[in-house]
Amino acid sequence: MSEENSGNLKKQLSKLFEASLRETVPSVLDVEPLVAACTAKFGDYQCNNAMSLWSKIKGKTTDFKGPPAVGQAIMRNLPSSEMIESCSVAGPGFVNVVLSKTWLAEKIQKMLIDGIDTWAPKISINRAVVDFSSPNIAKEMHVGHLRSTIIGDTLARMLEFSKVDVLRRNHVGDWGTQFGMLIEFLFEKFPNFKDVNETAVGDLQAFYKASKQRFDADPAFKEKAQKAVVRLQGGEPKYRQAWAQICDISRKEFDKVYQRLGVHLEEKGESFYNPFIPGVLEGLSNQGLVEESEGARVIFIEGINIPLIVVKSDGGYNYASTDLTALWYRLNEEKADWIIYVTDVGQQQHFDMVFKAAKRAGWLPANGSMFPKASHVGFGLVLGDDGKRFRTRASDVVRLVDLLDEAKTRSKAALVERGKAEEWTEEELEQTAEAIGYGAIKYADLKNNRLTNYTFSYDQMLNDKGNTAVYLLYAHARICSIIRKSGKDVEELKKTGVLVLGHPDERALGLHLLQFAETVEEACTNLLPNVLCEYLYNLSEYFTKFYSNCQVVGSAEETSRLLLCEATAVVMRKCFFLLGIVPVYKI
Repeated sequence: MSEENSGNLKKQLSKLFEASLRETVPSVLDVEPLVAACTAKFGDYQCNNAMSLWSKIKGKTTDFKGPPAVGQAIMRNLPSSEMIESCSVAGPGFVNVVLSKTWLAEKIQKMLIDGIDTWAPKISINRAVVDFSSPNIAKEMHVGHLRSTIIGDTLARMLEFSKVDVLRRNHVGDWGTQFGMLIEFLFEKFPNFKDVNETAVGDLQAFYKASKQRFDADPAFKEKAQKAVVRLQGGEPKYRQAWAQICDISRKEFDKVYQRLGVHLEEKGESFYNPFIPGVLEGLSNQGLVEESEGARVIFIEGINIPLIVVKSDGGYNYASTDLTALWYRLNEEKADWIIYVTDVGQQQHFDMVFKAAKRAGWLPANGSMFPKASHVGFGLVLGDDGKRFRTRASDVVRLVDLLDEAKTRSKAALVERGKAEEWTEEELEQTAEAIGYGAIKYADLKNNRLTNYTFSYDQMLNDKGNTAVYLLYAHARICSIIRKSGKDVEELKKTGVLVLGHPDERALGLHLLQFAETVEEACTNLLPNVLCEYLYNLSEYFTKFYSNCQVVGSAEETSRLLLCEATAVVMRKCFFLLGIVPVYKI
């Protein structure tokens, strides 16, 4: 059995069934084993190939009399393996497999000694670009950026865990017509603009609004602003310097959010790709893809009735020019196999057109399941209690820094109410409030299928019951406290103790622990973090059932059960890490 799938039950079983299928139907080539975890009581996993195989061989010379007979043959031809305890065939040829609990226990114990990273899934790519967060310079980050940042960070973490080299890209909006307006306004307010810092500018959002009002109301200012864009894009030093100044002030604001969320990104904004646009468009024109239409230059996309405008009628570039160029750069210069864009669902069509243009140009294979590939990860809205887009009472966009600080403040108040201020140091109190507050916001977002809208509610996300980060963090802390109370050195037990899954609830927990790798792989492949959240919540439920029915400390099975507690804590911590949540060890 290949070590490379040591943590992945589904992959190991698939290898066995692959060998059996080759033996059973040698005439049918390239049969993919259809192995899935069972929900019924017949077994742990099931191979579902019999029916589809029967439809391929029916009517040809075959000894089989129907799908059940094919299923029986698949079962008979399975190579012997210590991982399988028993097999049976049900219904129209489903092969059910019960795994050996001795083998399961050995695998968990091996993970405890070798580390959870040995269970990392293997994904068949070397490098991915994850393009996420991407706020606009001089504008506040809003709830949409929060979703993009949280979802993007988790996808990046899961791919990194799967040994993929991930380029985390912040494609900030730092280039475009609004800069003429901002720069001229900056010159007016601060003649000596070089000394300007974030304190002088104050609230960037207010600065942006004031400059926009001026732009809309004063034709002379508007003209100056439009000329300023040309001067900036022409590289005039004074304008470049003012632009850099505004970007820098903005960046410091964004960093306050990233710091709280523990998110790391490398900025490559729109301006970075600007010098490459003419060359990329020239290449596309030479291929005959760019056409003239109503004074603009466009690419027509089959099946879509509006063209992709790559040069506006005034000769300027736009999002499409930048996004096509960024895609070209990521494929050719950064050699990415998979490029993932995390933005709201409203941008689905735009990216669909960009990807189709890239396929027409031959940058991406026509078959979307082959690499290199580009994927748009869309997400829904965050709603307020009124069912509308989440805003403050003054109907302004909610500042993310305030949102995160509020979650921490509420979480701290709940800890103080439970008397933790007397038990803990101020530092412990702060750190725990932060872990719970920020974790609650992240988990409330990630547990939903990203395509759906969800309602933002502090009360719900900070509840310590139900499917919340608070409940899960407390569950983890409880496991740590069981191990501490035993007084045993768990590191020593890993070397000397033996894990046994004797009780049905121990076996159920053990099996779920071993399904961690295939769950991460599924969440990664389908770009759905909620799959991992569901796994984590179910893990805590399996643990609660085990702990309710199996005494740990002071029982005859204490050593084995402490090892099972530790394995659960290790897998929970890795899930927290992948979701960007900081675990707590005591409550």
